[in-house]
Amino acid sequence: MKNEIAPYSGWEKNLRIWNDHVELFVTLDVGPRIISYRLLDRENILKNYPEQLGGMGEAEWKIRGGHRLWIAPEDLQITYHKDNSPVEYRENPDGSFSFISKQTEPIPITKELTLRLEENSSCLTLHHLAQNGGDNPIRIATWGLTVMEAGGLEILPQPPLGVHPRDLLPNRVLVLWPYTDLADPRLHLGTRFFTLRQSSEFGPMKFGISQRCCWAAYLWADCLFVKTFRFDENATYPDLGCNFETFTNEEMLEIETLSPLVELSQGQSISHSERWGLFPLKDQLELDSEDALANWIEPFINQTGFPNQETKP
Repeated sequence: MKNEIAPYSGWEKNLRIWNDHVELFVTLDVGPRIISYRLLDRENILKNYPEQLGGMGEAEWKIRGGHRLWIAPEDLQITYHKDNSPVEYRENPDGSFSFISKQTEPIPITKELTLRLEENSSCLTLHHLAQNGGDNPIRIATWGLTVMEAGGLEILPQPPLGVHPRDLLPNRVLVLWPYTDLADPRLHLGTRFFTLRQSSEFGPMKFGISQRCCWAAYLWADCLFVKTFRFDENATYPDLGCNFETFTNEEMLEIETLSPLVELSQGQSISHSERWGLFPLKDQLELDSEDALANWIEPFINQTGFPNQETKP
């Protein structure tokens, strides 16, 4: 694995990290954002907003694209921190890098995004942390949002179906935002999977789930992006119990994970982690059933998953 400070799309200071499989850029002049993640012979799978690239010091929050660390539940004041200033960063003894952004208004919160790229694969581990820097307790969760390039298909696994009357208790939570229509043709609710296609022909929609299978994937062009994460059965999650949410509109699709929702006293922190993988696809994908999809995607999920975590679809 190698790294250097390098320019990217108008910003002079970005940390470029790469190995023989993938390259990523993390902004240092603003953010931080993981603004690019790509296989060495492929395009960036993360959505960028060209008109916002290279900008600094704006008076309002900018999406810019890429992956960002937010604070949940969504609040116009706390969540939309104007992260348009330079960030601190450091290299850690284990080869990871930490990026620190501090917001002071309306309440002091320090956000720290730590990432580590493996030496011999595309896999990347991300750790999202938020610390209460104020005098008063706050009830928050960390929130990792990955903005995917337009035109792909999101794949979300569902737990196996149960049997009545043996299985009497619920095992899934589906949370709908007010602008979400379940008749939307982009969305397919299947037996083993939910799928959501990004399309320029339709507007915003969002839903959240209690994702016990602990992975999500995005099929785009000739590559597959995989994100794995964890779920705590005993924790309280934001937004009526969601550890996973997804949003799409005419321009992009977001794959979002959340930590448990906790009350933090001064100096206390909350965090959660993700694992990413990015894989090239050589052949045209033709899957005629959910069983075929499960068999095809399983090796990619297993390559990305956290150690000792069940990720089988």
